[in-house]
Amino acid sequence: MWRSESVGRQIQLELSDLIHRHLKDPRLGYVTVTGVQVSRDLKFARVHVSVMGEDQIRDESVKTLQRALPFLRRELGGRIRLRNVPELEFRLDESLEQASRIDRLLDDLNS
Repeated sequence: MWRSESVGRQIQLELSDLIHRHLKDPRLGYVTVTGVQVSRDLKFARVHVSVMGEDQIRDESVKTLQRALPFLRRELGGRIRLRNVPELEFRLDESLEQASRIDRLLDDLNS
């Protein structure tokens, strides 16, 4: 297993915990961290998140996470042992919603 994959899994676990337990912003919807891709040099991490709700709720949740970046990086630095905490970038993961839409379409075809 590559080190970046291992670090990505650890970041995913820690960010999930931080978001659910420590971010109390009312603009934040129900967020799930679905994956983290870390660059080989461990300087950058793309965090994929899924948010339940309408487009406006999803967009506002991603913006809220972006505003919380300094707090999240600082807390992450205390939880994982790396020389430098990667720069984080949040991306909306729409794969779960696409799968749900495909399921609905298939159900409609079978009806």
